[in-house]
Amino acid sequence: MIEWQWPWALALLPLPWLIRWLLPPLPRPPMAALRVPDLRDFRRASSEAQHGRRGRWFDHLWLLLIWLLLLAALAQPKWIGEAVSLPVSGRDLMLAVDLSGSMQTEDFVINSVPVDRLTATKYVASDFIERRKGDRIGLILFGRKAYLQAPLTFDRKTVAQLLMEAQIGMAGKETAIGDAIGLAIKRLRNKKEGSRVLILITDGANTAGEISPLKAADLAARNGLKIYTIGIGADEMLRESFFGLQRINPSAELDEKTLKAIAEKTGGRYFRARDTAELEQIYRILDELEPVKVEEKTFRPQKSLYDWPLGLALLLALFHALYRLWPEARAMKNGT
Repeated sequence: MIEWQWPWALALLPLPWLIRWLLPPLPRPPMAALRVPDLRDFRRASSEAQHGRRGRWFDHLWLLLIWLLLLAALAQPKWIGEAVSLPVSGRDLMLAVDLSGSMQTEDFVINSVPVDRLTATKYVASDFIERRKGDRIGLILFGRKAYLQAPLTFDRKTVAQLLMEAQIGMAGKETAIGDAIGLAIKRLRNKKEGSRVLILITDGANTAGEISPLKAADLAARNGLKIYTIGIGADEMLRESFFGLQRINPSAELDEKTLKAIAEKTGGRYFRARDTAELEQIYRILDELEPVKVEEKTFRPQKSLYDWPLGLALLLALFHALYRLWPEARAMKNGT
């Protein structure tokens, strides 16, 4: 269907007649006497006058059409298409990923190949990000300091790309869990209440930063931020030494007690990821705990059509000018 944005513009239709009626007419030039030596010349002059009257009516109709087209363009016609449903999510989801030095420990396996903890996190989290269609996703990277790598956005592809480009140690070798939570609070504080979620992934304990994790968790709870914590790292692995193979616990520094307390204070949940399969399972559980909340909204595509009547009016004005100039040009040619 067609809608008019400024339909009042059509009320200007009688404007030329009003101007002609209100303004005084132009004075007529003095009439000259005409001598007609032959009756045939008189008939020829009468015929030309009759054609001139028809030409004036033709001019009036042509100019009226141009005026109508200009008014149609001024009224801003728009083509309104069929309604299209748009999914809009109510979730603002922030990922906080640990980039401290311990994340380079190779105690995970992907496709039978040993990989470090950060690589496993990228592998699983990127798939999780892709499934969050309709949600706004943000990314925080933290080590000694916490940095906002990607603000909340619907562009999941860019967030996943920034996560894949993250490198161990680029934020420092230590772990500032409290600062990462504080940064997430700052970025989510003004967002829709009840939709603020932080997923924090770490393999150690808080060893840096200006705010303690538990104090940051209290502040998060007061601001309505729900935190899901994930402790990443295997319970044991074999390592060669001078005395042969030894079983060690690569996650000895993981502070599970603090991570559990953070989740409990904010109404979230703590997860333990000892291998890639458990990490994938955790993200599937998070899909169920934080489902994509869709609210139907409709959008009607619009296309402006003003350029059609405007272009046609300019084309008719050009033809009219050429029509008026043609007799004069022909007369000048015959005169020469």
